[in-house]
Amino acid sequence: MKTDINNFEDIVWFVDSFYNKVQSDDLIGPVFDAVIVDWAPHLEKMYKFWNAALFGVPGFRGNPFARHAPLSLKKEHFDRWLLLFNETIDDKFEGSMANETKRRAQMMAEMFLDRLENRNGDATKVIV
Repeated sequence: MKTDINNFEDIVWFVDSFYNKVQSDDLIGPVFDAVIVDWAPHLEKMYKFWNAALFGVPGFRGNPFARHAPLSLKKEHFDRWLLLFNETIDDKFEGSMANETKRRAQMMAEMFLDRLENRNGDATKVIV
């Protein structure tokens, strides 16, 4: 039976499960593998990010867009990212927090893509 996302342990589960899918994905896996040598610090940062985003727990520091801006990301990358993310959430969770998590991921993907497209093809211009 599925439950809602209720705590930090649920965040760890979905972050780990999601990034396992990412690492084996033929489209976005190589993008991540090109910049992440040791996955442990990245996963720790993602746990803190989602804990802050969903439960308001302090601890996340960073600028996610600035870390993604130098990458060669296109709409199809964000579409795949969202597909894998939503599949991961739907595999185990249902409820208002699960829906909110997917909504926030959708908003983040749209914002990142919009900001990347507004660089007008200038790969050296980073919008933070």
